[in-house]
Amino acid sequence: MATKPMTKTQLVAALAEEMDTDKKSAGAALDAVCNLITREVSAGGAVTLPGVGKIYCRERPERMVRNPATGEQFKKDADKVVKMTIAKALKDSVNE
Repeated sequence: MATKPMTKTQLVAALAEEMDTDKKSAGAALDAVCNLITREVSAGGAVTLPGVGKIYCRERPERMVRNPATGEQFKKDADKVVKMTIAKALKDSVNE
């Protein structure tokens, strides 16, 4: 049975314990990392989190899509999507 995802509050508490610091500092560190990742990926770059994976932006070309409710086909403009490639170390740790 799958468990619920870790919330930001739980993540900050665990990070504070791991860093042996207070929750305020851990929360600030987490927010700073998230802001850096967002800024870099938005600018078209990529961020590699060692042992976790690589977060990057990919462009999707213009394409034909179908509305599943009506079956109508229409052209969807080109857009960008955020992708993440999971690191082999993380995959291996899950399958142990």
